[in-house]
Amino acid sequence: MSQATFHVLVTAAHWAPEAQAIVQAAGGQIHFMAEPVTEDLLVQRLAETGAQALVVRGIKPITQRVLEAAPALRIVAKNGAGIDGIDLEAARQRGVAVTVAPGANARAVAEHAIALMLSLTRQLPLLDRMARTGQWAPSTWQGRDFRDATVGIIGYGSIGRATAQLASALGAKVLVLRPAGQADGFDTEPELDRLLPQVNILSLHCPLTERTRGLIGARELALLPPGSLLINTARGPVVDETALIEALRSGHLEGAGLDTFDAEPLPASHALCTLPNALLTPHVAGVTRGASLAVSTITARNVVDHLAGPGAIAAHRVA
Repeated sequence: MSQATFHVLVTAAHWAPEAQAIVQAAGGQIHFMAEPVTEDLLVQRLAETGAQALVVRGIKPITQRVLEAAPALRIVAKNGAGIDGIDLEAARQRGVAVTVAPGANARAVAEHAIALMLSLTRQLPLLDRMARTGQWAPSTWQGRDFRDATVGIIGYGSIGRATAQLASALGAKVLVLRPAGQADGFDTEPELDRLLPQVNILSLHCPLTERTRGLIGARELALLPPGSLLINTARGPVVDETALIEALRSGHLEGAGLDTFDAEPLPASHALCTLPNALLTPHVAGVTRGASLAVSTITARNVVDHLAGPGAIAAHRVA
């Protein structure tokens, strides 16, 4: 076997075979890591492998210390779209490119967001528990209609757009937070405080930045009409988790569908796990067969394109 042209470290125990094939065909050798991936382990494995490329699966601590410990590193390729956990400034200072796979899993995340909306609107978790315990809905039972809902979209990138399209196709009215410009014909509202009282389903699709951290707190939740639903397939810290729990306990929010959390994995003892009106999934909204393949192959091409030779520029570069 010929000597590898470059080395790629993947922050997981596996990666799509199709992605591996792209890297290997270009002369790359792939190395994997066992979970949990810590800062210390990253420093160790980068030193052991001499990796020129780091493929980041999930949210991992790609800190200044990690980057400084990897003098051979030329690219950090996120196997996804979110870059939280990656120190972009430290990467820039060291001349390390940071790339993403934008939009590849947008439809999958949007479908998951809609699934959470429909499940909560029709109270499927409650009805499932009733049926499993021999309870039957009384003749007075009435569910809610999704087609009567107004869905507020915060974050109108590829995922927010796909979610808006699906919600509209199912008959809901869509209102997009948009300080300026159009939103593909959907109604827009330039100010958050004016949008919130108008919606009864709020769906979050914005990236986690210093500006969006804690964007939805107690004050914002109180502006939502009583009985509203909150859907978060963005990042957990966009919502003040303590305020969210209180709003669910008080009944001001009828329910919340959450795929992301402040702490991941979510501890079994967490307060959210005790709330019957919280529908929880383990950060898998974008993980479908098709989406995973698209994300992985785009990431692999980003690596190969960047390491192809002097002057090569990886697509989808953010730093």
